[in-house]
Amino acid sequence: MTQPATLHYAGVDWATRTHAVCVVDQTGAIRARFEVPNTGKSFTGLCRRLAKLKVAGVAIERPDGPLVEAMLEGGLKVVVVAPRQVKALRSRYRASGAKSDPADAYLLADVLRTDGHRLTPLTPDSDPTKILRALTRTRKDLQEARVALVNQLTSQLERCFPGAIGLFAELHSPIAVAFLRRYPTSHAAATLTQAKLAAFLRRLHYPGRTPVATLLSRIQTAPLSGISPAEAAGRAVCVAALLDAIQITARQERELEAEIIERLEVHADAKVFTSLPKAGHGVRAAALLAELGDVRARFPDNDCLAALAGAAPVTITSGKRRVVKFRWACDKKLRNALIDFADDSRHASPWAAKIYADALARTGRHPHAVRILARAWIRVIWRLWQDGVAYDPAKHRGAVRLLAA
Repeated sequence: MTQPATLHYAGVDWATRTHAVCVVDQTGAIRARFEVPNTGKSFTGLCRRLAKLKVAGVAIERPDGPLVEAMLEGGLKVVVVAPRQVKALRSRYRASGAKSDPADAYLLADVLRTDGHRLTPLTPDSDPTKILRALTRTRKDLQEARVALVNQLTSQLERCFPGAIGLFAELHSPIAVAFLRRYPTSHAAATLTQAKLAAFLRRLHYPGRTPVATLLSRIQTAPLSGISPAEAAGRAVCVAALLDAIQITARQERELEAEIIERLEVHADAKVFTSLPKAGHGVRAAALLAELGDVRARFPDNDCLAALAGAAPVTITSGKRRVVKFRWACDKKLRNALIDFADDSRHASPWAAKIYADALARTGRHPHAVRILARAWIRVIWRLWQDGVAYDPAKHRGAVRLLAA
């Protein structure tokens, strides 16, 4: 008679550098215990090892991130045990209730063994959400690359054409790029007159916010480059190459933005995020949607979402000592999307403006005040996201109370 296969259960205690893993059998006995570096290559090996151990599921505190995505793509059943639940369960396994990565990995595995039927397995995001996430992240990478290229261009101009820096509002704007292609160095601009500059700007339909005489004065009164004509010719080639790279990157950004807007419009959750103040129908709303995902079970409450987004501080208590610290371990992309939205929302929502102003008065620091506002928005966004409805200020009790005051 064939013996039934022994079931195994895995627990993974997530950490910034190294993840602790524990595998137990049906009786709770430990069958494997090891650590995995926080790198993509190690995740593939972890999935293979867990599959070889024939685990029935994996329990983890974090509902998102590269590790979770790798396990889901590897066909593993993944369930989330909220951090506050883990904290409450520690006294069940050890009297001190102390935090230990290997002990928490065992706790997660054993809880999955005993209470797995109460936990809802995670499911991967839908394809439209995955595509939107890839598009928004790629556009963000291109944006950062463009900023780096502009910084390199600024450094180059400090040597060969100081007068061009700050001449126009943005160094990567079409008017600035066209000007630098014609006059890449101070040597090339040496013969520039007011009439020539005026004709050049008219050709490019320059709106004329700054008078031509003022622009020319800035060029002529700027510090001299102090380089030879031969070196200036060489640096002109460098300027042209950087301008080419900046324009290519900017063009790809625009193409991705158009693709993002098109795909956002037909996404099932678009109405939730495009209805938020200052989110709009573009990249900001798409980034919020993409980083949150569309699997509601991933965040059973708004506290889980706030913790993963780094909007909730970490409180450490020991005896009479109580310390509140900034949460470094979080999903940086999710945090950036929420912080970017929250910071701008205060310009369109009186409720958000008041929360920000009150927080700024207490803390005196803009970043801290924006994080407090982001935490407040998370409660609202999580509820809208769970219900799949658009934001309506008339139904937002906090906003209604503010208007009634």
